[in-house]
Amino acid sequence: MNPFTLTRHLVEQQRNNAHSMDAELRLLVETVAHACTRIADLVSQGALAGVLGAQGTHNVQGEAQQKLDVIANDLMLQTAQWTGCLAGMASEEMTSIEPIPSSMAKGRYLLVFDPLDGSSNIDVNVSIGTIFSVLALPSTDSAASLSEQDFLQAGARQVAAGYAVYGPQTQLVLTTGHGVDGFTLDKRTGTWLLTNAAMRIPADTAEFAINMSNMRHWDRGIRQYIEACLAGETGPHGKNYNMRWIASMVADVHRLLNRGGVFMYPSDARESAKHGKLRLLYEANP
Repeated sequence: MNPFTLTRHLVEQQRNNAHSMDAELRLLVETVAHACTRIADLVSQGALAGVLGAQGTHNVQGEAQQKLDVIANDLMLQTAQWTGCLAGMASEEMTSIEPIPSSMAKGRYLLVFDPLDGSSNIDVNVSIGTIFSVLALPSTDSAASLSEQDFLQAGARQVAAGYAVYGPQTQLVLTTGHGVDGFTLDKRTGTWLLTNAAMRIPADTAEFAINMSNMRHWDRGIRQYIEACLAGETGPHGKNYNMRWIASMVADVHRLLNRGGVFMYPSDARESAKHGKLRLLYEANP
């Protein structure tokens, strides 16, 4: 087994890239990974832990919340808020930002996350995941008067980002700005081990991921592109393609990161989808 644990990997990142990785960021990434370990345990138990089913509430996007959505969100908040690394957090499941309480030490980073992506798959035991992004405070003055504007930063300003996917194995895919690495959770020890170093999207592919049931609503350009793919060897690409759709962005992206391809969730003619469905801050950017 590869001896490189997540902790060792982050220590070496800090040693080799001190300008972009400090002790606070290292602790924060380890803390998020620990929260993902705990979420993975709940996901694996499912009905045995009484965590399946609808919560009976909706998030700020109007989506029905599952029990695990709310549990995972609270777990991430409780796990990360005490570290002293953060000034605040924001989540898909919350209507507003969550500043670190004044009774706790504050740091210079912001954490944004989707605690459980792919909620529609929870009750049918299909892969779901957690997506997260770390941003630096725009200024040191922001910690005392944190606002939503402090979180609205370009994706290029992320200092770390990644996701955990809860599938046959639990994997964590992470970047701190120097390549992308994948870790697999050893559930016997609760340790993340480096199993996929320096991940790169393959240059050649035969797969794409899109929800074909929405095809009648798409703009002309999207429809023409997909029709060209579906035409296979007789079409303009001269190649046969496979379409895959899991309805969990983190699982679809994870497959394509490993096997190549493109994931698409385009805006379309429906009123609910005119501005797109993916959230930039804690889904698309990371």
